[in-house]
Amino acid sequence: MNHRAGFRPIGRHPKETVHRVPEGVSGARIELRQLRYFVAVAEELHFGRAAAREHIALSALSQHVQRLERTLGVLLVQRTTRHVELTAAGARFLVEVRQILDHVDRAAGLAHGMAASAPTLHVGVLDEGYEAARPILRALQSRHPELEIHQMQAGVPEQCRLLADGRLDVGVGRATAASPLIASEVFRLDPLGVLVPRSHRFARLAGVPVPALDGETLMLADERQSPEFNQFVVEVCRSAGVFPTLYHGSVQNLRAAVEVVSQRLGVLCIPASAAGVTDEVCWRPLVASVPRYPWSLLWRAQTPSPYVRALVAIARELSEQHGWRDSPNELAG
Repeated sequence: MNHRAGFRPIGRHPKETVHRVPEGVSGARIELRQLRYFVAVAEELHFGRAAAREHIALSALSQHVQRLERTLGVLLVQRTTRHVELTAAGARFLVEVRQILDHVDRAAGLAHGMAASAPTLHVGVLDEGYEAARPILRALQSRHPELEIHQMQAGVPEQCRLLADGRLDVGVGRATAASPLIASEVFRLDPLGVLVPRSHRFARLAGVPVPALDGETLMLADERQSPEFNQFVVEVCRSAGVFPTLYHGSVQNLRAAVEVVSQRLGVLCIPASAAGVTDEVCWRPLVASVPRYPWSLLWRAQTPSPYVRALVAIARELSEQHGWRDSPNELAG
């Protein structure tokens, strides 16, 4: 852990091959238009689409990106006849360039007499994790009323991609698949349970033993959005020797999943914080010795903003205050 900063990246930075570009322009300066063209290429991953977006000839855009690379002395974009992708240096550069262009646009607005734009924080979270993180976000907003918090629906795989290229500031989820460039911290260990219709046999129990899931039709989250949550649920079942039948349909959000449960088409494993109870469904905890789901905050390890640092500090404070990470024995005591 970096004790000075108080933030811990996951693992170590992998050794990377830095592609050097021969210096061709001595004393050349980086131009803003080169940065904008680079961002267009990075976002489109296609030179033709980037040129059309920037209203510039394809050859001219390519030359500007090449000049930028020569000025920096490093390859930013890996090109083949069929594929365009950012190098590791290009991905790191993109995060900083976006911030530079944002500052330039803000400065231009101030020069024209426009009011300064409010600071923003972009948070990625699926609805399963929103309730777990909601008290933290509310506390941050209360302490920093000047801050605009923008939330978007995104699972951990997409969060990591958006964090890496600077379009997201904070993610919420299980951090097992995060890149070494993404830092994380567990703020809540959430009891896992099952959502069932009120007429279901489980509704009469105080707790549902995991082996009792054998023979039930079990819903999982959308695999593209929440592979880490599905893996956690499957591991809990397998550890008890249970291989339930899986629901073959699919839903894109928690509200739709609750509707499927209410129709008795399947039961849904879900953490306690996300268990919205209605007249038709109820939540019962899984027992016994079931691991709790680890909700984490995720952020870029190298460039956390002051508001990201504030959010993590609030998460630590509330976690301690409410015992979110205490062991079951401590909670019982």
